[in-house]
Amino acid sequence: MKKSNVKKLTVTAIFAAVAVVGSLFSFPVFGSKCAPVQHLVNILCAVTVGPWWALAQAFVASLIRNLIGLGSPLAFPGSMCGALLGGLLYKYGKKLPFAYVGEVVGTGLIGGMLSYPIAYLVMGNHAAALFTFVVPFLISTCGGTIVAIIITLPLSKSGMLKKMRDSLE
Repeated sequence: MKKSNVKKLTVTAIFAAVAVVGSLFSFPVFGSKCAPVQHLVNILCAVTVGPWWALAQAFVASLIRNLIGLGSPLAFPGSMCGALLGGLLYKYGKKLPFAYVGEVVGTGLIGGMLSYPIAYLVMGNHAAALFTFVVPFLISTCGGTIVAIIITLPLSKSGMLKKMRDSLE
């Protein structure tokens, strides 16, 4: 394994750990657990390590949260779609607002709608509909995205974000 991949793997694992610990600070909204720290971590991971590493981080964090009882199966589509879309938009758009919009649209809209079949088929929630989880996911992702903006904008303006990315290459 190349040295840069080991660095990226390490940073991704740290981000996943932060997301799991951060899920202790969650709140229920309309039947879903909102964990804004996950969305903060998705953006930080996407803009430092890249979209595929952010996707892996979201999957690992969701898996661990479910295994230890801190999450639900709805964590998978919500966090993974936001992390991947935020990372891809940032990778190709090269501007932080693309990562923010990608996280919100990926988690809130796409992840919220993809949660419907999971809630219906896996969790047995027959009252769920296609847009049932969009509002709670939007609430969660907007909270995490606002915190990410507060953190990433100063890092970007100071040049630290670029140095962080460059150190992982």
